[in-house]
Amino acid sequence: MKRTLVPFALGLTLLAAPLAARSEETGSLVLTLEQTLGLAGEQNRDVQKAREYGIQVEARYGEERAAALPQFTLTGSGSYAGDASQQGLGPPERTDNYALTLGVTQPIFTWGKISAGLKLADIGRSTAGDRLAGARGTALRDAAIAFYDVLLAREYAAVATQNLEQRARQLEESRRRLAAGTVTDFDVLAASVAEQNARPDVIRTANRVSSAREQLAFVLGVRGRAVDVTGSLVASAVALPDYETAFQTAVARRPELSELRKGRAMSEQMERVERAGNKPSVGFAADLGWRAVDYDGKTGDGSAWSAGVQLSWPVFDGGRTKGAVTRTESETRSLGIDEARFLDALALETKTGVDAVRQAAAIVEALDGTVAEAERLLAMAEKGFALGVKVRLDVDDAQLNLLQARVGLARGRRDLLVAQVSLGWVTGELSPAPAAKTIEKP
Repeated sequence: MKRTLVPFALGLTLLAAPLAARSEETGSLVLTLEQTLGLAGEQNRDVQKAREYGIQVEARYGEERAAALPQFTLTGSGSYAGDASQQGLGPPERTDNYALTLGVTQPIFTWGKISAGLKLADIGRSTAGDRLAGARGTALRDAAIAFYDVLLAREYAAVATQNLEQRARQLEESRRRLAAGTVTDFDVLAASVAEQNARPDVIRTANRVSSAREQLAFVLGVRGRAVDVTGSLVASAVALPDYETAFQTAVARRPELSELRKGRAMSEQMERVERAGNKPSVGFAADLGWRAVDYDGKTGDGSAWSAGVQLSWPVFDGGRTKGAVTRTESETRSLGIDEARFLDALALETKTGVDAVRQAAAIVEALDGTVAEAERLLAMAEKGFALGVKVRLDVDDAQLNLLQARVGLARGRRDLLVAQVSLGWVTGELSPAPAAKTIEKP
């Protein structure tokens, strides 16, 4: 396959980004692609939420682990009781009790319930890395696309400005030639209309630049600070992707697939937990403390202790365990279906991504020399019009061709970069990403 222009812009994005430049005129953050991705990997809201998920599953693991450890309870009590009806029968009329006890319980055998819960929590803890990697990969993809959209919007704005300037020069030339008597009022009016028709595009493209910058700031999670970019849509030359290789890479590296598989393993452990619901369990319990008793002025105090093994067996739970087991088995099968569906979607995404890169590369290759030819054609048309061998329509056609060539090439380059970034996301090559140094807090 012929080599063509295909970017691998994210090859540098995993490096620590230097401090972002600042625009002295606007006070905005001016970011390179590497700095943009460094910020996205740290400050994107979805990335921050994924970090909080990691804290939650770590805490959940601590909760499950606590069930397997001894539980100590310190208890203090004081009670006062009086019963005058007992006065003539012998028992004390008043009884006061005081106690301070340290108790301990330790499960000995739970039919695998605790061990399954620990494994479930441990697998859940490992999904935090997948969740963070997936969030980072998506944030990098969205940030890169937003970055390229700003550059594309600037290209559109530059083309619109150049077109307006060209129309203004043609209007001035027509007025000069009208004064010399070589053209008519019709030519001046036509040039004036063309110049005025070019002005709305300048306004629209300027607004498009502003909107693209706002979108980039949103993806980066930067609030209250204008964001701008510096860079180019020109791509480096690498080989075109191969579908089979890309798909195998996606299967091996997509964190969402890894999270799905771990979710299925968690559901299998949950089955074990539910199966133990109506099984016997054995535990150890002990108390050690001090007690004091006052029976109508007669007092006594001393240490008190107890120890024993407890057997608990819910011999009938109304079918709760059976229902819970059936539910978790179905959930496990559903997760298996989700995994198969994800693989089907991943195959389609990979094929679409590979085709998008190939298509964009072919378009850029086809348009690469068109702009230079269109510029030469316009220069020839203007010279021919000045010499009287070309008409105004020839100049307008050449101007339109140049405008379309510039816009088409800019769009093609942007699409090529975005296609490569999107394919990198599909194959999981954008994640997991190492933590990058935070450039600046918003």
